[in-house]
Amino acid sequence: MDSRGQQEDLGASDAAVDFVRFCHRRRRAGWPELYDEMCAVARRGLYHGWGFAELAEHGIAFGLAEMPRLAGFAVEVARQESERRGRVLVAVLAPSPLPSAPLPSELREEARDDAGAQVLVAAAS
Repeated sequence: MDSRGQQEDLGASDAAVDFVRFCHRRRRAGWPELYDEMCAVARRGLYHGWGFAELAEHGIAFGLAEMPRLAGFAVEVARQESERRGRVLVAVLAPSPLPSAPLPSELREEARDDAGAQVLVAAAS
């Protein structure tokens, strides 16, 4: 199911999804540690100055009766965020190809660095 369908099934607004993402980025943890972070963020008003009441208006309620729905929603948003982050990191961390053979001798020249150590540099052609 796509994220839009997940939001509609849970009655969550874009702001609710963004709040969970914000909390997950602050503390990359699973449930129930993510719940602790969400409570801390709401208590301090760290997300757009919103507290518990403002979050409740956007579908994020912290009561015991709402806990199963909030847990399922938060876990799904965190999973999507982790997948998205993983794809980005793979692209960023992909190694660049290294030359498989050393430079031919006609393209190398020796030099000395500032400390007098011998180094190899590519010769200008």
